[in-house]
Amino acid sequence: MKTEVTDLLGIEFPILAFSHCRDVVAAVSKAGGFGVLGAVGHTPEQLEIDLQWIEDEIGDKQYGVDLIVPAKYAGDDGGGYTMDDLRQLIPSQHQEFVDDILARYDVPELGSGDESEIRSVADAGGNDAPFSAKAAGPQLDIALAYKTAFVANALGPPPQFLIERVKEEGRLVGALAGRPSHAQRHQNAGVDIIVAQGSEAGGHTGEIGSMVLIPEIVDSVDIPVLGAGGIGRGRQMAAAMALGAQGVWCGSVWLTTDEAETHPVVKEKFLAASSADTIRSRSITGKHARMLKSAWTEEWNREDSPDPLGMPLQPVLTATAQKRISRAAHNSGSGAEKLANYFVGQIVGNMNQRKNSTQVVFDMVEEFIEAVESLQGQLEY
Repeated sequence: MKTEVTDLLGIEFPILAFSHCRDVVAAVSKAGGFGVLGAVGHTPEQLEIDLQWIEDEIGDKQYGVDLIVPAKYAGDDGGGYTMDDLRQLIPSQHQEFVDDILARYDVPELGSGDESEIRSVADAGGNDAPFSAKAAGPQLDIALAYKTAFVANALGPPPQFLIERVKEEGRLVGALAGRPSHAQRHQNAGVDIIVAQGSEAGGHTGEIGSMVLIPEIVDSVDIPVLGAGGIGRGRQMAAAMALGAQGVWCGSVWLTTDEAETHPVVKEKFLAASSADTIRSRSITGKHARMLKSAWTEEWNREDSPDPLGMPLQPVLTATAQKRISRAAHNSGSGAEKLANYFVGQIVGNMNQRKNSTQVVFDMVEEFIEAVESLQGQLEY
């Protein structure tokens, strides 16, 4: 395939795969796509290990890194809060609410040693606030010390320091957009590729569906656009490109692959879920993110529940609770199993077969070709 994105990134297929799992990133890049490692939950040390591993695996193939640095976050006007600062800002009402959930669902405490076994985004930056420029700075330094060809910011416009650093190193910059105005700001700031992410997407996402959003953003900017949100099959890829996208950005579809490090219980929930089984919720990060419905989202959606805190306070509040749930969720029928969930898009309804990441890429390309040929056959000559 040949599009502006394949030319820019030097890849065979314009399929960009966002994943927190290095095995998925490597597999997709080796299959002709472009793996993008989500680094927000990585410590600098772990990121360095994973990038070296990816490069050893893929040889001269290309890959990217995705960071999360919001334009605004609690305490940024004072240089950014530390983790110690944030813990002091958690209202007692919210802590008591989380503690009550864990008690009612009989989720056990973490044992000695368990705390270090399960990472969360609240741990990755050390004493720096999660989802902050201070936490992302060391990650960016490491990404640029390796052969990372593309650096994306997944939440808001990339900070100017990030754009300048990436450009200085001769790499490409990408950013996700949920509205045309966001895409225009990204282009004006110097971004090279826009990811038009519709509301169907997993994780942090806006309110506009992909069918409307993609052509709006394509028409509003002069740089290549990737379609995202509800895309995990070749027909959806063909639809996105018919709307003007130069490729696609997929995240959720990799969560049930053989290589994915998704919690086994959550992976089983994904395989059984329908497209109606997700919800946009602020209950984990403090910003609207699409995730699987579970007892956790139901508890936060009660009329008497407190409003989730803003980012980065909410992930600090929920980090230990999520660790406890993850640690105990393997017990069938347990409260932890009922609470367990993860970020995923509405494409989850199509994620009902076990596959490896390479097969997902090839299946998408094959179905894309079939869809395009079918449309060509409908033209009258």
